[in-house]
Amino acid sequence: MRILVLVQGYPDNNGNVASMFVHNRNLTYIKNGYDVTVLNFATKNKYKKDGIEVLSEADYYSSDKKFDLLIIHASNVRNHYRFLRKNSDKCKKIIFFYHGHEVLKLNEAYPDPFPYIKRNKIKENLQNAYDNFKLKIWRNYLPKIKDKSSFVFVSNWIKDEFFKNTKLNRDEFEDSCYVINNCVGEVFERETFDDKCEKKYDFITIRSNLDGSKYCVDLVNELAKNTPDAKFLLVGKGEYFNHYKKSENIEWINNTLSHNDMINYLQNSKFALMPTREDTQGLMTCEMAAFGMPVITSDIKVCREIFDGFNNAYLIDNDNIDTLDKFKDYDYHTVKDTRYYKEKTMKKELDLIEKNIK
Repeated sequence: MRILVLVQGYPDNNGNVASMFVHNRNLTYIKNGYDVTVLNFATKNKYKKDGIEVLSEADYYSSDKKFDLLIIHASNVRNHYRFLRKNSDKCKKIIFFYHGHEVLKLNEAYPDPFPYIKRNKIKENLQNAYDNFKLKIWRNYLPKIKDKSSFVFVSNWIKDEFFKNTKLNRDEFEDSCYVINNCVGEVFERETFDDKCEKKYDFITIRSNLDGSKYCVDLVNELAKNTPDAKFLLVGKGEYFNHYKKSENIEWINNTLSHNDMINYLQNSKFALMPTREDTQGLMTCEMAAFGMPVITSDIKVCREIFDGFNNAYLIDNDNIDTLDKFKDYDYHTVKDTRYYKEKTMKKELDLIEKNIK
C-alpha cells in the first residue's frame, strides 16, 4: 500500500530537522509494511532520508507513481490547499493531521508578547487577515472532500478550536474526527526517573524559547522569588533576563538541549516546572511525566485534558502565583505513565490508516 505524505518542511541529510515528528511517524509506517513517499514543498531536489524517498513538487508531477492514501500534516493554503485543488481527484482517501497553528487565530489564541518584544501592528493586522482568509478557505473547501477524508487532532482542545474557528457543522464531520495525541520521544520511554539519587535542583524548567510569553518564564521567575529556599534550573535561549532581574536562586543555561542531555539534568531535579499559557498538547511536559518525573504545569483547559488521571502531575493557577513551598519537602517518586508511548499512539494511527485503505 502506497502513502503520500505532504509536508511544508522535512528532515534532510544536511542537519535540517523540520517536521521530525512526521519523519518518525513515517518510519513506523514503513516498519508496518507501508510504502511511504514524502512530498516536501520546501525542497527543490529529491533525496532519501533513512530510506524514505522525499520529492519536490516538480518531482511529484514528473513521477508516474500512484498512491492509495494521502496524509497531510499542518496544512496551509499556499501549498497544501493548492495541491489538493489540483490533485484531490487522484486521492481515494485523505487524512488531515492538525497540530495547532493551522486552525487557530494566532493573535487570539496566543498570549500578548512580553513588553520588550517590539510589536508590529501592520504584521498583526496582516496575520489577522490571513487567519480569517485561511479559515474561510478551509470552511468552503473541506465539505467538498469530507466523504473521503479523516481529521486527526492532537487533543480535544485543538479539535474544539477547529470547529470554533472554521465554523463547520460539527455534526456533519464528527464521525470523521479522531483525537490521537503525539507520542513522546523514545528516550523518555526507555529511561526512568531516579527518585532515590541526590538532587541538585528542586525545580527544573526547560523551554526552547524563553521570549515566547506562552512559556511563562515570568511566572517561573516569580515562583523562584517567592520560594527563596528552593533551587531552580532554567534551560532555554532568550533575552528575557536582559530586561528583568533574574531571581538569585535560578541557575540559567542559555542554550537548548538534546534529549540525552535533557535526561541528565532531569535526573538532577526533583520536579519539572512547566507552566504554560497556551499549548495544543504540552508534549515536552508529557515526556517528563512519561519519564516518571513529577511535573507541575498550568491549570488551563488543554492541560486539564492531557494530564487528567496522571498520578504525578500537578496543576497551578497562572493568575494566582504564590510559592512552591508545599512541593519542597514533598515525597516525590517515580510514576511512569505510558498513555503517550509510541506503541499506543501509533497503534491508533495505524488502525486509522488500515481503515482508510480498506
